[in-house]
Amino acid sequence: MCELIKHSRSKDYVRKAIFRAIEKGMFEFTDSVLQARPDLVWIQNQMGRDPFQFAIECRQEKIYSLIYRLNKRKRTLIGTFGDNYGNCSLHMTGMLSPLAKLDNISGAALQMQRELQWFKEVETIVLPRTKDSTNNDGMTPRKLFTKNHKELVKEGERWMKGTASSCTVVGALIITIMFAAAFTIPGGNNGETGFPIFLHKKLFMAFIVSDAISLFSSTTSVLMFLGILTSRYAEDDFLKSLPTKMIIGLSTLFFSIAAMMVAFSSALFIMVHEQSWIVIPMIFLASIPITLFIWMQFPLLVEMYISTYGGGIFDRKVKSRA
Repeated sequence: MCELIKHSRSKDYVRKAIFRAIEKGMFEFTDSVLQARPDLVWIQNQMGRDPFQFAIECRQEKIYSLIYRLNKRKRTLIGTFGDNYGNCSLHMTGMLSPLAKLDNISGAALQMQRELQWFKEVETIVLPRTKDSTNNDGMTPRKLFTKNHKELVKEGERWMKGTASSCTVVGALIITIMFAAAFTIPGGNNGETGFPIFLHKKLFMAFIVSDAISLFSSTTSVLMFLGILTSRYAEDDFLKSLPTKMIIGLSTLFFSIAAMMVAFSSALFIMVHEQSWIVIPMIFLASIPITLFIWMQFPLLVEMYISTYGGGIFDRKVKSRA
């Protein structure tokens, strides 16, 4: 097909194929065709949208990244051109992402973050005055974005508050337990000096250090989750501010749970170190909560970190295929 279209001036027979390929996310086909016929970047569908505008509408980030092979002038032209309804490329980002694409992202807050990332990315290729341009309905790109994402913002707020509330309860319980454990040390205190009886044992130091780590981590976690609960939940907060607080909160909560289990195991071993048949199974059971937390929350934590601080979904250094 590529060899055929290289020597043909007609665009009609490939028009439907390329737009269908973009809709389905067929990167290799779209890439090969656009390299064989670079002028096809200017073709339009029935709604007057070029391939890159259609890629924005369908949220096909790999195909959209092909725009960075073009020079700055062409990118600006593509970002400025309007469709049959006066919508420029930035207006395309204001339209809600297809449900099939949003369903692949965990949580409404991360879905909102992805939509904002699209808006900020396309914003880099348009002229400053294009940001204030209006479509046939008299709406600027930002107003259109706000209108179409109103419900997603509310869902993201509910998701964030629900997660933060649950984690705050857990963090508060750990603070209470660890604070009390610091003053009810295993073995008690020496009646004459007032110092702990097992002060010079390595396991006792492990208990004290892990207890302190758990207390400080859970306190930090609760403060982060309280920051989430009291946030204003503006649209741009979902881009960096709220995900960062959630990342710190979940990370420190994980450390506090792990340190709490280490403190418990150390205290148990100090008290009944001669009964290893009891200690070893108990220490094994203490690892279960950590494993469960990793299994349930760690994938979300990793996804949130990559989405917020990773390389991004757009490839600005996309290479040509041989």
